[in-house]
Amino acid sequence: MQLSDIARRFVVHWGEMGTAWGVNRTVAQIHALLFFHGRPLHAEEICETLVVARSNVSNSLKELVNWNLVRVTHMLGDRRDYFETSADVWELFRTVVRERKQREFEPTVRMLRELSERPDLAAETPDAQDRVRETLRLMESLGVWADEMLRLSPSTLDKVLRLGASVQRFVRGDDASAKGAPPPPPPPPARATVDE
Repeated sequence: MQLSDIARRFVVHWGEMGTAWGVNRTVAQIHALLFFHGRPLHAEEICETLVVARSNVSNSLKELVNWNLVRVTHMLGDRRDYFETSADVWELFRTVVRERKQREFEPTVRMLRELSERPDLAAETPDAQDRVRETLRLMESLGVWADEMLRLSPSTLDKVLRLGASVQRFVRGDDASAKGAPPPPPPPPARATVDE
């Protein structure tokens, strides 16, 4: 498959961003290719399109499947495995948040909880004890918040994200501009959406 300039730029940029997010460049490029084209592709087609070795594509696809970002599917009359990803950006967002929370966030919460429950924590300085407990409290709160956000419908989550600056002012209970802070940028125009 020959990529258009727009498709090529999308795939290349997604690969560059992947490395910034801690994801292998080829993994990110394969996901971008599947997302951009919105149809199942077999491994050979991915290899030819991205000019990447078959072993690299195979390992990258395994990683994407393990992250629940890519599914294996089959075509009638074709014995090859085809790979597809969701075309729903909100579903992809939820999957990435859920997977990163499970792989990176929850092990840290478990470790902090274990440390905070150990009797020998009392031998550490009061400041060190407070830091462990406060970090645990913050991470537990963020975990609850993330779970709540993941339960919202995409249209409701979109509204919550758009309300960001207004919520900040409400929670602070003050007017930031009265304290010399620059006013927040105006929210983007609302799109007509229907709650699921």
